[in-house]
Amino acid sequence: MLHRDYLTEVVGEFVQEVSRALRRAVAGDADGVAEAERQVGDILELDPKIALSLAPDSLVTMVLLSGVGDSVASYIRYALDRVADLYEREGNTDLAGLRRLQARAVGESFGCEGVPAEFEELDAELFGRERASGRP
Repeated sequence: MLHRDYLTEVVGEFVQEVSRALRRAVAGDADGVAEAERQVGDILELDPKIALSLAPDSLVTMVLLSGVGDSVASYIRYALDRVADLYEREGNTDLAGLRRLQARAVGESFGCEGVPAEFEELDAELFGRERASGRP
């Protein structure tokens, strides 16, 4: 019970902070992307610069070792994928490519695709993806 409550709190906080960061980034605040990346590092309890410089398979290993990987993988995958979108908009194809590969590796390793329900409204609003989760 305590573990589930802890995970619910961690996920809720992550969703809130990433949502805020993505809104800022889409509005043109360059710090928004960095904040979204920082949240990924924080949820893994790693320095964000180190976590996000890892090769995709190494990042998956860190998600596995975090102890909460199964519970947060879909949220991490989503955040990395949208950060990749934002880097693409900026023309930073190198970082966009790395984030996309990291997102894909997490998604494939944990079997998570689509948009987590907690991000559906945000995704439709900021990225124009309605019903991206595939749910009716």
